[in-house]
This record gives sequence, C-alpha cells and structure tokens, in this order.
Amino acid sequence: MLCALCRSVISWRLTGSFYRAAATMAEALAKIPDVEIDHEGTFKYILLRVKVKDGDAQKNVVRGTKSAEYHNHIFEKVNPALEALGMECKCLGGGKIEHDNKNKKIRVFGESTAFGKADHSVSVEKLKTVFGDYEVTWSDDKK
Repeated sequence: MLCALCRSVISWRLTGSFYRAAATMAEALAKIPDVEIDHEGTFKYILLRVKVKDGDAQKNVVRGTKSAEYHNHIFEKVNPALEALGMECKCLGGGKIEHDNKNKKIRVFGESTAFGKADHSVSVEKLKTVFGDYEVTWSDDKK
C-alpha cells in the first residue's frame, strides 16, 4: 500500500504530464494557420473545424485552391496532414472564393455539392484576420 505522500507525488506527476501534453496539443493547434488560400483567382474553398484528438481545443480554418477540381479534393489533401499533427477535421461546408489581390478584394459565395454551403460569415471573419487591409464580402449567390 502506498503512503499518502507517494500517492500525492504520483497523482501530481500524472496530472502534470496530462496538462503538459494538453498544452502541447493546444500549442500545436494554435500554430495551424487560420487561412491558406491561393494568391489570386476564383477557386473552391472549404471551412473546417480542427480539433485536438481526445481534447476540447478546436478552431475553424479556411482552405482553398484553384488546383482542386472538387471540394473533396481539398479535404483529401488537408485532412491527412492535420491528422499527422494529432488533430481531427470536420468539413463544415464549402463554396468559392474570388481573390482579387490587385484591388485587395475577396468575395465568398456559392456552395459545395459534396459538403453543402459553408457559413460564409464565419469564413469571412477568418479571412479578415489574415487580410485585414482587404474588402472581404460574402453572399448566397451561386456565381
């Protein structure tokens, strides 16, 4: 049978290890960029909820690229990379982004056939954190 002091030390070490691991995962989540989109053009995008596996920490991120023919192609590329970091991904929907770098404008619109329409207002708020000097708008227009 363990003495009270031994039990306290073991408990503290286990709890301390747990909190250090949780802090490390939260730090890893914080390092994941909120937005990764192409520099120019009109392309598909998805809104993702990224969550620490077996944890509560989570955040939404925006990913979009001209190289994706379909929205699921973006997810199929992003999901394994984030899983390798100890994260879980859920696609919250998609749409399109029109990125006019020259005039500093971004327009979010449309929807994904595979994932449904993302909450464009959430996507726009994420985009504004990265493109603060841009005019960033959204609509329910299909085109």
